[in-house]
Amino acid sequence: MKLLRTVCVLGLALCLATSVYAGTQSVKLSGDLTVRSLVRDDYDLSHNDAEPASVRTGNTSNWETYFMTTAEVQLDADLTDNVSAVLRLFNQRNWDTSTKSIDHTTLMGELGRQGYTQDPEEFNVGLDLAYIELKEFLYSPLTLRIGRQDLWFGKGFIVGANLRDYYNNITADEYTCMTSFDAIRATLDYDPWTIEAIAAKIWENNIQSDDDEDLFGVNVGYIFDSYNAEAEAYWFNKRDSSIENWNIKNGNMVHTLGVRGSADPIENWTLAGEAAFQVGSFVGFRNQLEARDRSGWALDANVECRHFKDQFAWQPVGGVEYIFYSGDRNDYPTVGTTGTYQGWDPMYRGKFDTAYREFVGKYNVTAQGAAGYRGDYIENYQDASFTNQHQVVFYGNLQPTDSLSLDARCALFWQHQQRSYYRTQLYPGGAGNVTDLIKRNNWLGTELDVTLTWDYTEDVSFGLLAGWFFPGSFYYDQSDDVAQDLVGTVKLSF
Repeated sequence: MKLLRTVCVLGLALCLATSVYAGTQSVKLSGDLTVRSLVRDDYDLSHNDAEPASVRTGNTSNWETYFMTTAEVQLDADLTDNVSAVLRLFNQRNWDTSTKSIDHTTLMGELGRQGYTQDPEEFNVGLDLAYIELKEFLYSPLTLRIGRQDLWFGKGFIVGANLRDYYNNITADEYTCMTSFDAIRATLDYDPWTIEAIAAKIWENNIQSDDDEDLFGVNVGYIFDSYNAEAEAYWFNKRDSSIENWNIKNGNMVHTLGVRGSADPIENWTLAGEAAFQVGSFVGFRNQLEARDRSGWALDANVECRHFKDQFAWQPVGGVEYIFYSGDRNDYPTVGTTGTYQGWDPMYRGKFDTAYREFVGKYNVTAQGAAGYRGDYIENYQDASFTNQHQVVFYGNLQPTDSLSLDARCALFWQHQQRSYYRTQLYPGGAGNVTDLIKRNNWLGTELDVTLTWDYTEDVSFGLLAGWFFPGSFYYDQSDDVAQDLVGTVKLSF
């Protein structure tokens, strides 16, 4: 029934597109279909864990193997008087997903499949884009965009993607195609100047309550007429009242101010940098006694060399990128902790350089992170990747043929503030007084990612990603196994 409904919705969209196109000659239908095969091992960095005996006995394994499909159909309609609209429907799902829940009173009756329930929302169709665009709105340089839309500023370091999977139909959430914002965006184009203002609703818990999450911002950009140079300055304000607090009326207030620029001072060499500063208030606990001031820093610096691209047949490109997120100095803050909070709020970052480590604390949870999990705290995991971290990424690209490319990345990670943790957090179930603090090494580990891409035709491409994360001395024994990732992809675009 779900599949039939999906086919009907897509068919209706196609019929509408055909009928409108016949009348106006201004409708474009596009989309893509991506199928991934994922094989993963020890994503929690522990090879010694096993499923509970009540769920399944024997043949336990840390390997995960599954397929997932992402299908998107987009309709772009250009109407009269500088009016246009965009709609994009999507379905993303693991293949034939079932939920495991051993209950002998509700067995399905199929031998070997007792206690498994098929996902009823596997073929749900979602809406990722739905906005109206008004060009020359009241004033010729002004463009107004209203509705669900993509927001990407600069390199997506602060605002780039609102990653989510409402139906929880995919296991690898970092591959979600749902990245849009419900927003109003105004753009003033004074070439070479561009001024943009946004107001976005991130979370609306109840229309009459005050526990929402909203985003406001202004971005000013300038394009220079030499050195392929550009510059931006911005202010983004996240007002997050979604954390229920018993003592404080105001929630997290994050003012992010920053600058970004890039240029080619030498031909085929690009230098890029971005620096951002956060102020405001911090509420991290449900029963925190008073809001703390906020003071966080983040940096992103990049050097890329294309000097040898035209000199060698394989067109080599190489570079190095450094990213820094400040961290709070408190080893183990409590509800009564005062003083300035110095951790970094990740905002809505859209650019990620690695396949594994940069999603720890957001989509991936290590065994040590789970042991130190704090359900009432905004920074839930002690090894989260979005705060208190330095990372250096060395990358290179080769193109052996016109249709074949090879990308390799080696990334190094370490924490900014060296912290102490309770013994019971480091050794789950182990002996030790809960007040016994242990200073941890700040070396997090190294990740190696290699991606091979083959453009079979102009419309179809194949990809293969192999990744390994080698945990550093920050991780204790039995929580320092190598995480492995193998992702095969075939993508069709039309």
